[in-house]
Amino acid sequence: MKKKLITIQCFKKIKKELNYLKNEIRPKIINEIIKARKYGDLKENSEYHSAREQQNLIEKKIRKFEFKLIYSKIIDITKIKNRGIVIFGSTVTIINLNIKKKFKYRIVCDNESNIKKNLISIYSPIASNLIGKKKNTIIYIKTPIGKIKYKILKIEYI
Repeated sequence: MKKKLITIQCFKKIKKELNYLKNEIRPKIINEIIKARKYGDLKENSEYHSAREQQNLIEKKIRKFEFKLIYSKIIDITKIKNRGIVIFGSTVTIINLNIKKKFKYRIVCDNESNIKKNLISIYSPIASNLIGKKKNTIIYIKTPIGKIKYKILKIEYI
């Protein structure tokens, strides 16, 4: 299976969440199951069934995060020499030449993308058109209202 790229920040966030689930949430649920077993017949014990359902959900989340970590390639953009090319993890300042408005985006993995924080997925139309390009390159992004013309103003590895 091909490894997916993630930033060092995304890796740390997943690792933190995984530790929280394993070391805090999982033990609490196990205690709830132990406590619920004391209420008697397990077939009609709603507390037990509820705790088991929570346990299944948490275990699925844990497996999902572990899978992500195993099948991810961590990129720390600050340790890569800036060759003036847009790559995964780079921060790019572009200008919409149609309306003369500047935008600054950081290209990240799907999990991290958040347009409000100017974090765009590597699979987004803008990012996929930016990857591999250099400063002053003109790109065209196809949108529902037509093609939009952008120019790359700055590429940072921060």
